[in-house]
Amino acid sequence: MLFAFHGYGESAEGFAFLGKAIDNEFTLVAIDLPFHGRTEWKEGHFFDPQQLAALMREIAGRLPGRSAGWRLLGYSMGGRIALRLLEDNPETVEQLVLLAPDGLVVNPWYWLATRTGPGNRLFRLTMRRPAWFFLLLRLGNALKLVNPSVYKFTVHYINNGPYRLDLYIRWTTMRGFRPHLPVIRDIIRSRQVPVSLIYGRYDRIIRWERGEKFRKKGIADYCQLTLLPTGHQVLQAQYLDVLLSALKEGGGLSAGPGVNTPR
Repeated sequence: MLFAFHGYGESAEGFAFLGKAIDNEFTLVAIDLPFHGRTEWKEGHFFDPQQLAALMREIAGRLPGRSAGWRLLGYSMGGRIALRLLEDNPETVEQLVLLAPDGLVVNPWYWLATRTGPGNRLFRLTMRRPAWFFLLLRLGNALKLVNPSVYKFTVHYINNGPYRLDLYIRWTTMRGFRPHLPVIRDIIRSRQVPVSLIYGRYDRIIRWERGEKFRKKGIADYCQLTLLPTGHQVLQAQYLDVLLSALKEGGGLSAGPGVNTPR
């Protein structure tokens, strides 16, 4: 069973090219997360990680004859989800393939906006009346305190009323998927879980150095990092061979630990 989780503002359709190419070795299940794709979420603004794990078990139970273990594929926000699923279900998860994953660094703004009452109220107010935030953002950009790519990304999602509302609802709803990295590294070591980290070399949203730092903290024997000649959009059909290789080689371990750059 290969469960796949998409990035922010995307949907399970992003894995369609992989579903068409994958062979009989895998059963691919891609899930639209709350307030994404075709999922009609009516459970309030909190998605419990245990709810997702229960749903996955239910899906797997309807597909007899498959291995009881799960392989997890997560892109961007989906990477954070996959990490938390490994933390909560170590006996079930057999492999992680993480594409430019969120969750390897604690973002203080995200923590403040979703994990604290005052911060969440300020977040909600800002999404309704963002003028002060835009002023601060433009000032930071003018003083070169904000990365240009991050600036463009932020403006794209904040400069539109419906997008702002979506951002507040989605971030707040997914706040429970907070991976605890020391615990996850212990699980990877003790259970020898193969991990593939795949990044865009030119990604300025989620930099590959985060993955390398995570890999070097005691899990290098089980973790392979691959750099692709692109930015944040690593989930593309042109990189299908890299994805299939990561899945079939058990996280890239057969190539030996380290950083790999496909030509």
